[in-house]
Amino acid sequence: MAYDSHQKLIDSIKKIKNGDLAARDQLLNEYRPFIWKVASGICKRSLTWGVDDELSVALIAFNDALDAYEPGKNVSFLTYSRVIILNRLKDLFRKQAKLSNEVPFETELENGEIFNPADTKAAWEEYQNKTIEDERQEELERYEKLIRDFGIEFEDLVECSPKHRDSRETLFTVARTLVNNKELMDHLLFRKQLPLNSLQDLTGVNRKTLERGRKFIIATALALYFKEDFIYLYSYINFK
Repeated sequence: MAYDSHQKLIDSIKKIKNGDLAARDQLLNEYRPFIWKVASGICKRSLTWGVDDELSVALIAFNDALDAYEPGKNVSFLTYSRVIILNRLKDLFRKQAKLSNEVPFETELENGEIFNPADTKAAWEEYQNKTIEDERQEELERYEKLIRDFGIEFEDLVECSPKHRDSRETLFTVARTLVNNKELMDHLLFRKQLPLNSLQDLTGVNRKTLERGRKFIIATALALYFKEDFIYLYSYINFK
């Protein structure tokens, strides 16, 4: 599953926090393509390692993110590190904007490209907005694929969502109970079925209600369980 790679990343970060320098070097090397992609996307041009300061800033930001990130928070590390990179580059753009009062508005780089600080700042703002929308769309597509593995289509959730708040809260409670019980959650993940009898015993919710709300409970439980992978969905639903 795609979530195995996420867990591997979290395990590596924990090693780094415990002082494993080899793990840090390995992760920095492994994610250089990610760092390059984020930085190049922000700057709206293909950057070159060893030439463009933006990549050095992005690499340092990613390294700092490894130290600052707290596993278990409601945000994935890659999303967190992307924000750190964005903020560091934004600071760089501000410095370049100040310098633009002292140098020509357009400067020719060594590779022949024309660099304009104002364009770069505008590109950052445009990229920030587009990145959020793209991430939301990618997250939704991943979520749709995940629930489809459990026989649920996204359209089903519209039809099966409880109309009354009390009913909705009841199913949320069942979903939270499911997620907080490792044995029951493992049952769902590996068998693709709700452990109805166990949930009925634990929550006191009758079997018919559980059966009617099966798709809603499963979809909600998956969003809760993999909340670090579905941060926008998790925030939007605003579980209580």
